[in-house]
Amino acid sequence: MKKPPCFNDVAGFNDRMLILVGLPLSSILISLMLFGDYYARGDWQFLAICIPMSFVYTGVFWLALRGLYKKVKWWHPSFREIGKRLGMVFVAFNVMYFAINFSLSQLFDLLLPGFTHEPDPLLTYIASLIMSALVMTLYEATSFYVQLQRTVAEKAELERQNIESQLEGLRNQVNPHFLFNSLNTLIYLIPEDSGKAVRFVQQLSKVYRYVLESRDSKLIPLSEELDFLKSYIFLLKERFGDNLQVEIKDLERKNDTAIVPLTLQMLFENAIKHNVISTGKPLRIEVFAENGHLVVRNNLQKKNQVMDSTGVGLQNIKDRYRMLTDKEVEVITSQQYYTVALPVIEVKMGQT
Repeated sequence: MKKPPCFNDVAGFNDRMLILVGLPLSSILISLMLFGDYYARGDWQFLAICIPMSFVYTGVFWLALRGLYKKVKWWHPSFREIGKRLGMVFVAFNVMYFAINFSLSQLFDLLLPGFTHEPDPLLTYIASLIMSALVMTLYEATSFYVQLQRTVAEKAELERQNIESQLEGLRNQVNPHFLFNSLNTLIYLIPEDSGKAVRFVQQLSKVYRYVLESRDSKLIPLSEELDFLKSYIFLLKERFGDNLQVEIKDLERKNDTAIVPLTLQMLFENAIKHNVISTGKPLRIEVFAENGHLVVRNNLQKKNQVMDSTGVGLQNIKDRYRMLTDKEVEVITSQQYYTVALPVIEVKMGQT
């Protein structure tokens, strides 16, 4: 079988702090269990010998268990194989116990020939078993926690990459139907009003230039998004005329506020896609600030659609904001209005 790599690679964590803290504590616990009567009598002359012996015994046993854990973790790394690991550790523990106990007894007899206070063998075995169980529990719990954190982090990274991928698709294109409808409008304008057709092309150019320039930005100043939105609205108004009514309320002064690029455009697009727009039923869209949110609200007059909305666009907005702030995107539907409240992201100038 292939030789396992270093402990950190197998267990997934560095156990230096665990040893520095756990080894002395385990040593004290072992000495209390084995020599509790001497502690109670305050026989410190005896304990001055036994405590260092306990520390050596615990240290040797800890390091042996650590090496054993490394091997069984390498052979059976899955969390589902914890039963196999514990079974192998228990079997190996009994072999290690008698080997280490015999070796250290011989060593202590050589170093301390006159020392004859041997603890109860059964009590020694039980204390060693308890210590081993504590050490294995510490290692298993720490390894599980580290793996869990790593799994959560990897899942979050995959979600972030997925969101970024979706966002990249949105950045690469404004809805093709919008471009198709804009070109049809332009075809109509050219023979009717060449001056207006030129302005239409200029605004269309600004829209797509903004899409290209904001493609690498997670946040964009609200003022820039509003400039883009005005060009976008200009194009929509040429198509829908007074059937589309837009009101942007006092947002020009919010220079320290940023927004996710193309969010407003997507909300406008959804409003147009899912609502009736006609002379008898004009669509009204309002954009304003309220209670720390940037609010986009439209009157609700749903189209009779064969298929319901998938909600992908709105979920994409929520996911993109979740990457940047703990505040949630709020969606409120009433009989009269459909409202989306975007969290206001305050930034210092130059940070976006």
